Amino acid sequence: MVDIVKAGGYLMAPIILCAIIAMGIILERFWTLQQKRVLPEDLTSKVWGWVKKDALDQRQIQTLHQGSPLGQILAAGLINRDLDRAIMKDSIEDTGRHVVHELERYLDTLGTIAAISPLLGLLGTVIGMVKVFTAITTHGVGNPTVLAGGIAEALITTAAGLTVAIPALIGYRYYRNRVDTLVVDMEKEAIKLVEALHRRRSGGGTGE
Repeated sequence: MVDIVKAGGYLMAPIILCAIIAMGIILERFWTLQQKRVLPEDLTSKVWGWVKKDALDQRQIQTLHQGSPLGQILAAGLINRDLDRAIMKDSIEDTGRHVVHELERYLDTLGTIAAISPLLGLLGTVIGMVKVFTAITTHGVGNPTVLAGGIAEALITTAAGLTVAIPALIGYRYYRNRVDTLVVDMEKEAIKLVEALHRRRSGGGTGE
């Protein structure tokens, strides 16, 4: 493996660095974007139970805010639950934008790695072929050993770049879609809470 990396030339260093960063992001997002961590099961129902029992205090709201991304959004609505509905929705939307930004953290970096890795491989290919033609110009085509170094560099960097880019692109697309799905689910839960609070305050029912 070390010999292959050495044969690929100095461009293998940034390709390997991209691979390490991409793997770190993929593993970190896999942990962070789990359903149970972003949208804890029955959290909205639990919060509504606190509201109906008038058992909601500032400490619970703070704990809710720190517990999960959905908790942050619900906490924003609960803080303003006694204000106008429009104000409550605005606060939820503002918090939601921050939450989405956090869920999308590092994804642009992963997408960039997916884009530049094959380009680094292509650059290595060009450099390797330049070395091949330089060797041909200097030594002719009679000695294949002289040509082997440039050809190996061209092929190895291309393969390495694609090996990094393919899983990085798959991870980027997957987590983008994952975030979109989680955002839609959080919006549904937040709307449920807003509507329940509005009905309760207007005397139209007690919600769930």
